Amino acid sequence: MKPILTRPLVVFDLESTGLDIATARIIQLSYILVQPDGTEERGDHFVDPEMSIPQEVVELTHITDDMVKGQPTFKQLAPALQQKFEGCDFAGYNSNYFDIPLLAEEFLRAGIFFDFSKVRCIDVCSIFKNMERRNLAAAYKFYCGRKMEDDFQAHLASEDTEATWKVLQGQLDMYAPGQQEEPERQMANDVDSMAAASASKYKNVDFAGRLVYNEKGEKVINFGKYKGQVAKEVLRRDPSYYSWIMQGDFTLNTKMEFKKIYAGC
Repeated sequence: MKPILTRPLVVFDLESTGLDIATARIIQLSYILVQPDGTEERGDHFVDPEMSIPQEVVELTHITDDMVKGQPTFKQLAPALQQKFEGCDFAGYNSNYFDIPLLAEEFLRAGIFFDFSKVRCIDVCSIFKNMERRNLAAAYKFYCGRKMEDDFQAHLASEDTEATWKVLQGQLDMYAPGQQEEPERQMANDVDSMAAASASKYKNVDFAGRLVYNEKGEKVINFGKYKGQVAKEVLRRDPSYYSWIMQGDFTLNTKMEFKKIYAGC
């Protein structure tokens, strides 16, 4: 079944030059913009990353430097994407941990703050792992009853986007109330329930997960020598740590969150 929406939903997938959010650049962005009335609009952009695509990425995605040469940069696409995505919720595969953080970082590099804190994020991968614990090809076979390689070419954003959209609809069918006896395996057909089923135990403050909220709602450092300690207390006690963060190889989003905390110390 298709999800019941109260506002538009962007089902999307990215291909990039790497997996490090601080240094990776988008080379392809594909999306399906689904309206509450069920109409669907598709978009697919190859993006000039302004750097050479690593050979291992070429072998995985089959996207070459020649394919992105002459294409717009993300900075050139950003204003139109911001306008297109404003007021939408987002869905993707492993998107809460990579695609959304990288998209937010690319917007910041383009000088645009896209406020994802107001967005409900549905991670089809997280729903799948929380419900069944397994990759997109396995999810497609499990929820759609077919082998993904028979229907799609893997590691091409446009193909993975279509598969993700079908998997999400299959999940709504399988976990509909009445289909599963256990309450924890039921998921209502609304965006709040789908986003809740995507959520991890600890909510990230920044997309990279360098800061997380603890059970008291405090912002806690999630790496390094101060892991597990309340960030505000650490910055008060050791101001040089803030300088190290600002000068370090962290994402712009992470630095922005540390800046907010530091300003309140």
